[in-house]
Amino acid sequence: MSRLGGAPRTDPHRLEPALTSPRPARTAPSSDALPAAVLWDMDGTLVDTEPYWIAAEHELVDAHGGTWTLEDALSLVGNPLVVSARILRERGGVDLPDEEIVAFLVRRVVEQLRVEVPWQPGARELLVALREAGVPCALVTMSYREIAEPVAALAPEGSFATLVCGDEVERGKPDPEPYLLAAERLGVDVARCVAIEDSPAGIASGLAAGARTLGVEAVVPVRPAPGLSRTPTLEAIDLGALARIVSGETVDLMEEAEVA
Repeated sequence: MSRLGGAPRTDPHRLEPALTSPRPARTAPSSDALPAAVLWDMDGTLVDTEPYWIAAEHELVDAHGGTWTLEDALSLVGNPLVVSARILRERGGVDLPDEEIVAFLVRRVVEQLRVEVPWQPGARELLVALREAGVPCALVTMSYREIAEPVAALAPEGSFATLVCGDEVERGKPDPEPYLLAAERLGVDVARCVAIEDSPAGIASGLAAGARTLGVEAVVPVRPAPGLSRTPTLEAIDLGALARIVSGETVDLMEEAEVA
């Protein structure tokens, strides 16, 4: 995480943010109304990398003479990589150990990210707004650190105070451990955080952790659920919307769009 570090740090997983001074706007919510932190999923939520994963899966299955459909690929969205590897063996006929499957997928996705990081619309703008408001962010992803670090390094300077990655947790999403660990590293109450997710497994993880959770519909549908806020795009989310969500309000912009 080369560009985000600055001062020496004692937590080897924690990245000290270079936050600028908050620039209050007349319409901005007060700092007390904002989340204590925003906890971001990566694949599909922050960056549109799911096509990279799907292409790598097809390449691997084809090389082993198996069959892999789009439905098969979508069923892996949000899963820990070791779970995806097992499914690729059992359903896709990939005759390799799990660790070799994971290594292949990670290598191919990293190669694509070196060519282009496909940011989701509105993601970088919201990161900048949070940084300027002094709200810390964590990246909470089931991708491994070697994928997460290059993405975080290309985010707006000082965006992420810490990364929680799939190779650093015992129980991945949908278990609450990743989000609970992120809040612990940031030193905040998870109930005062907003988790931003796109997959069923990730949404379940955020809700189970007790975070206020916002589902962004990207590759797979985001179904209504008690306490789940939803949006068709991050472009519709600003600090005011996050303040409403962390207050306990369910903000359903997808439902509002359907009514309109």
